[in-house]
Amino acid sequence: MSERERAVGRVLVVDDDADMCDYLATALPLHGFEVESRTEGERALELLAKEEFDVLLTDLNMPGMSGIALCQEALAREVSVPIVVLTAFGSTDSAYEAIRAGAYDFLTKPIEVEALALVLQRAAAHHQLQQEVERLRAARTAGYGDMIGESPPMRRLFELVDKVARTDSAVLICGETGTGKELVANALHTHGPRAERRFVALNCAAMPEGLLESELFGHVKGAFSGATADRVGLLREADGGTLFLDEVGDMPLSLQAKLLRVLQDGVVRPVGGQSEHKVDVRVLAATHRDLETAIEEGRFREDLYFRLNVIRLDLPPLRARGQDVLHLAEGFVAAQARKLGKRVAGFDHDASAALLAYDWPGNVRELMNCVERAVALTSGPQISTEDLPPKVTDSGKAPGSLHLIPFDRDPEQLPTIEELERRYAEHVLDVVGWNKSLAAKVLGLDRRTLYRKLDRWKLADGG
Repeated sequence: MSERERAVGRVLVVDDDADMCDYLATALPLHGFEVESRTEGERALELLAKEEFDVLLTDLNMPGMSGIALCQEALAREVSVPIVVLTAFGSTDSAYEAIRAGAYDFLTKPIEVEALALVLQRAAAHHQLQQEVERLRAARTAGYGDMIGESPPMRRLFELVDKVARTDSAVLICGETGTGKELVANALHTHGPRAERRFVALNCAAMPEGLLESELFGHVKGAFSGATADRVGLLREADGGTLFLDEVGDMPLSLQAKLLRVLQDGVVRPVGGQSEHKVDVRVLAATHRDLETAIEEGRFREDLYFRLNVIRLDLPPLRARGQDVLHLAEGFVAAQARKLGKRVAGFDHDASAALLAYDWPGNVRELMNCVERAVALTSGPQISTEDLPPKVTDSGKAPGSLHLIPFDRDPEQLPTIEELERRYAEHVLDVVGWNKSLAAKVLGLDRRTLYRKLDRWKLADGG
């Protein structure tokens, strides 16, 4: 391992006092730092343009370019190295001015090397985290369409999407709410044989049955009160292209039968109409529900399920995507900062750790909401844990933590086998998004046995 790899960080010292430069060049390596020094701000900026440093340590009062001017010029040149300012005792007003000019921190003279080393360590860690963030931003090129990620589950998904996109088969996209099912549908269309034609999306849970029928199949003038003109309907609008049915599990049974006929015969009859219209459309459907359970309960047609589920894509929840949380969060920060006209570079170390520790039950949609809130609240160059919602920073109570057995040895507090089984089953259901078929496989039970147990435990969908 090289000296550079073993060092805590690389420091550039700027002080017009050559003796101070020599002193720090001798003292700081004892605390793990590599040190270079310059006695003029202009020469320091020239060196920063050529070499990499983790911290810039500068005196405040220097002839020529002062420490404040150095901070301002470094900011103007978009130098990302954190700057620590040394100032004489009693000059805190000038130090605060340096902070406003872009300095990371300041210390008053005379300095204690141990205290200085701690500040420099924090600054170096801050800079190294920023570099990691930039690496993650660069890695965001790993993805497919508008989807971002380099975690193994997402890479497998991208490979599947690429294969499936080239076909004209119906696809059922399954995943928890907020996992990006519409992004997958868009990618399937954009990279498929119908890319030059329309992509039409409809949320089946967003409107009442009568309106949904008219929206999907169209209607003729006078078909019902308010039908003052013919309406083509989304199936015909998507002719030659792709129709995306989001939350198809919420479609009423009566409309499921009409949709099945379209998929079987390729014809659409508008509400109140007598004539039929040929359509050629690829149907992509998405749901967060367990459709197999819905079939058993009589809420979804099995024949329609088989028509839609020619190819199935399962989207991983955000909690299973590891470092992708930071990839996504950094992208959301950049977009929201531009929108609000704020300079926010990303997350500090503790905030990043909190994002990775939280389970994100609302998935990418919840993460986006969290970042939007944090960018709006932060007053610094980076988002801290104070800018995050309490439920995110309180990782010890994050959903998904599994504490089945209490640590105390009081026999009265120990749960029964039945209680342990109930807690574990509920945990598994939470992890798989209450997909009972998948939960039954994980638990090693047949579905009917699991349903009986859930009835006995009075566990409804979503807990």
